[in-house]
Amino acid sequence: MNQPLVSIIVPVYNGEKSIERCLRSIQNQSYSNIEVIIVNDGSTDHTERVIEKYAASDSRFLYIKKDNSGVSDSRNIGMRTAKGEYLQFVDGDDWLVKHATEEFVKMALTFGCDMVISDYYRVWGRRIMEKGHIEGGPVITRNRYAEYMMEAPANFYYGVLWNKLFKADIVRRFALSCPPELDWCEDFMFNLEYLEYVGKVGVITKPLYYYVKTKGSLVDTRINFQKTVQTKRLLFSYYKELYQNIDLYEDNKMRIRMFYLSFAHDKIKKIKSA
Repeated sequence: MNQPLVSIIVPVYNGEKSIERCLRSIQNQSYSNIEVIIVNDGSTDHTERVIEKYAASDSRFLYIKKDNSGVSDSRNIGMRTAKGEYLQFVDGDDWLVKHATEEFVKMALTFGCDMVISDYYRVWGRRIMEKGHIEGGPVITRNRYAEYMMEAPANFYYGVLWNKLFKADIVRRFALSCPPELDWCEDFMFNLEYLEYVGKVGVITKPLYYYVKTKGSLVDTRINFQKTVQTKRLLFSYYKELYQNIDLYEDNKMRIRMFYLSFAHDKIKKIKSA
């Protein structure tokens, strides 16, 4: 199999308890042609020590240190720095299964996909829940993907970056970025804009990523009713525009407007103990 360079972008803030596990899972990927861009968002704990160890021992790891400015800015810096043909995102609390990048790239190359999406594990304490949504595949059109998304637009499966593989050329050509003015759902806005330029979507119906649900996380502590309403209004304008641009809005107005009533949830496929 051809092995194009994949840029794996890792934003991290005060991740001393988890960043070692995260970076080890990336270093041990079965797919070796990667560059790992770790953006330290002004951590005040011992995160830097761990990052420096990996950057010193593995030439594929690039360390960028900056003042605290949020996860969107960190990801944007990573995207601007990336040299790869594909972009993959991993958060500092989380980790990858060993063959994650290989599976993503194989799907993209085999079927000519502009985006690949996979199921994932949600880790909450000692519980591990397998999450997903699209059962079909292995390849669907962008419009079919959008129809699936209408069913559960607030589902993490569609909203996040870390269970997907992106073509860097699309991001660069259309100057796509994460909006730094949003404290949450910035991933979803990026995904909505990216989808406008997608042809085929690869669907991997097995988990490739471990997402750690952290009690008292930044998102949990900053969300309130007023903030939720404001963010939903902003997101809906992008959400609606996507469906208008791909000629699905007129036939699905009511379903698309149900976005306002949707809430964050995942489809559970399996539960096991850690």
